[in-house]
Amino acid sequence: MARNIKDYQGADMEKLIEKANILMEALPYIRRFYNKTFVIKYGGHAMVDQELKQGFAKDVILMKYIGVNTIIVHGGGPQIGQTLDQMGKESKFVQGMRVTDEETMDIVEMVLVGKVNKEIVGLINHCGGKAIGLSGKDGGLITAKKYSLNKTDNLSSPPEIIDLGRVGEVERIDPRAIKTIRKDFIPVIAPVAAGDEGTYNINADLVAGKLAGALKAEKLILMTDVEGVKDKEGKLVSTLNVDEAKKAIAEEVVSGGMVPKVNCCLDALKSGVGKTHVIDGRVSHALLLEIFTDVGIGTEITRNQQ
Repeated sequence: MARNIKDYQGADMEKLIEKANILMEALPYIRRFYNKTFVIKYGGHAMVDQELKQGFAKDVILMKYIGVNTIIVHGGGPQIGQTLDQMGKESKFVQGMRVTDEETMDIVEMVLVGKVNKEIVGLINHCGGKAIGLSGKDGGLITAKKYSLNKTDNLSSPPEIIDLGRVGEVERIDPRAIKTIRKDFIPVIAPVAAGDEGTYNINADLVAGKLAGALKAEKLILMTDVEGVKDKEGKLVSTLNVDEAKKAIAEEVVSGGMVPKVNCCLDALKSGVGKTHVIDGRVSHALLLEIFTDVGIGTEITRNQQ
């Protein structure tokens, strides 16, 4: 259909100019991040809400088209819980971690690898991208070991070791499979891996952080259901360096579920990741807003200035 310049006058023209300015604001970031690797932990409400799911898929496709090697590590706790309920199996948690016996591990692997992973891959492909689904078992990507939880009631008694079953942690990352496919495809990774004693379920934040470190990624981005890290007054902190983040944890300004996320970011920075981010996945196009705008929407955690 032919366009007439008369159709774009007044407010309409201002909107078009505003869109052009947004693109120009993104230009230096596009240039800076070309051919860089971003590792994104995808989870929370962004995996449930249909509109947010579509937006996430389109965000990572756009990033891929402009030259960013995007790698996704996904969670799936709510989906696992729902399936366990449907099968009449009770979910048990200790300090926020799911107790995972052999039968539960089979269900976890089925949900994460066979259902959630393939849904994400299918959505990205349907929206015009090229994604490949993997688990930590594929190509020896992740070697796991059993996670030991120590519980201490008081300083005078030795810590109690709590057996969580098939809950694991990352022992080793072999990123060769990812390096082979990341230029042409968007890898989507389920946090399930093999160890000496069988298969383990690993926290997706931890997998994303360790993978980002192994790849020396430019960015690690953790998508959450909160705005980011907040100060004593409850206001969002846009930037923290390593020392400031450690101080916030020590003073319990950062507490609860945010502590392991911030520690994950600190470990990634120590392993060579360029910069880390904690962002609110409930915001439409949160990835683009955080990465390609001057202000951002979440909290970035950076190395100390030399």
